[in-house]
Amino acid sequence: MSQRPAPSLLLLFLLMIPGVSSARLGVSYSPSHICALKDSSVIMNCTYTYPTGHRIRKVFWTKNPVKGIDPPDLSEDPEYSQRLQYLGDKQHICTIRLSHVTLKDSHMYYFKFITDKDDGRYIGKPGVTLTVTDLQVESPERVTEGDSVRLTCKSSCTLTDRATFIWYRNSQPLTERRDRNNELLLQSVRREDAGRYSCAVHGHNHISPAVQINVRYLPRNVSVLINGSGDIMEGDSVTLICSSDSNPPALNFSWFKENESSAVGSGQSFSALQSGRFYCQAHNQHGSQRSDAVTVTVHHGAGMNVIVIAATSGGLFIIIIIFIIILPRTRTAPNITSSVISDPNEDTYTALELKSMTSDLYDTLTTVHPRAPEDSCRTLDPQSFSKHENPSVSV
Repeated sequence: MSQRPAPSLLLLFLLMIPGVSSARLGVSYSPSHICALKDSSVIMNCTYTYPTGHRIRKVFWTKNPVKGIDPPDLSEDPEYSQRLQYLGDKQHICTIRLSHVTLKDSHMYYFKFITDKDDGRYIGKPGVTLTVTDLQVESPERVTEGDSVRLTCKSSCTLTDRATFIWYRNSQPLTERRDRNNELLLQSVRREDAGRYSCAVHGHNHISPAVQINVRYLPRNVSVLINGSGDIMEGDSVTLICSSDSNPPALNFSWFKENESSAVGSGQSFSALQSGRFYCQAHNQHGSQRSDAVTVTVHHGAGMNVIVIAATSGGLFIIIIIFIIILPRTRTAPNITSSVISDPNEDTYTALELKSMTSDLYDTLTTVHPRAPEDSCRTLDPQSFSKHENPSVSV
C-alpha cells in the first residue's frame, strides 16, 4: 500500500511555494542591482506573493514613487511603452524586459500589484536599482615611440553580465584582442600604432567614443631638396630646403658642409654661395637626424682678354688684335708662341713671331704703308690715332 504524506508536511510544502502562503503580501527582485550597458536590453527578475483568497486585479511597474500620489504605470508612459515588455503573469511572476536602455533610464524601479481586497494594494520596496553606463577609453596623455602603452575600457559601474571586450583602431576591429580583459596593451609602440582607439562589449552594439593616440618620434627620412639646379654661376646662389618626417614637427634645422665641424647655417632653407657638399640636421624634442649630402657646383662667369700685337716686317707695319674668350669650362688654348719685350722707358708690348703663324692667320692681315721709313715700332694706343691716321685693320 502506498502511504500518503502527513497533513502537516503537506501544509509545510504548500507554504514554501510562492503565492500559496497566506502570511503576507510581498515582492522579491533578483538581482536588486543591475549595471547595464547603454543601448542594451535589461531583464528585471521578479516574483510576488499574496494571501490565499486574494484575486489579482492589476499588476504594473513604476519608478520613483511619491508618497500620497498613485505611481504611474510605465507601460502607459510614452518613454517606456515601446520598450517595456511584461514577461510575467497574474499569479506569481512579474519579470519585465526593458530594451534600448539609455543613461536617462538610471532609476529605481518597483513592481506593484492590486488584489480584489481592500488591503490588497502592495508595492515592493526597495525596488531594483538600474544603472546604465556607457564606455570610455582611458589612455595616457603622451605616447613616445618605444613606450609600452596600456588602454583601459572603463564603465561607471561593473557590468552585471559577463563581458568580453573588443578593441577597434580607426573603426577596424583588432581581432587579436578579444578576451575578458578590459585592457589593451601595446608593447614597444611604433608610429604605425597611432590612430583612433575605441572599445565595445561583444554582443552589444554600443561602441565607446574614440580617443586619439598620437605617437611622438624623432625626425626620420630627413632629406635636402634643391630649389632649381645644383649648378650655379659665380655670384648667384642656390636655395636648399630641409624636409623631415617627425612628431612633433621639427622646428630647428642646422646646415653643415662636409668635412667641416661647425654649422654653416640654420633654418629650414639655406642659400649656398659656394661649391661643396651640404647636408642638414633636423631636431625636435625627442632627438635629431641628418640627411644625405647634396652637391652644389659654382661655375666661374665667362670673360674676355684682348691681346694687341704690333710688329714690323720688311717695311710693313702690322697690327693684330686677338680676342680670347674665357669660357666657364676649361678649353685648349691655341698654340701661339710669343715673347714679351720689356723696356723701362717704353710701354710693354708683345712681339709676334711670325714663323709660328699658320697660313690662315696671314690671310687676315691687311698691308699698311707707313708714312715714313723707319724700322722702329711703338706701342699701339688706339686713342692716339686720328681718324685719318688710323689705318684700316681687319682680323
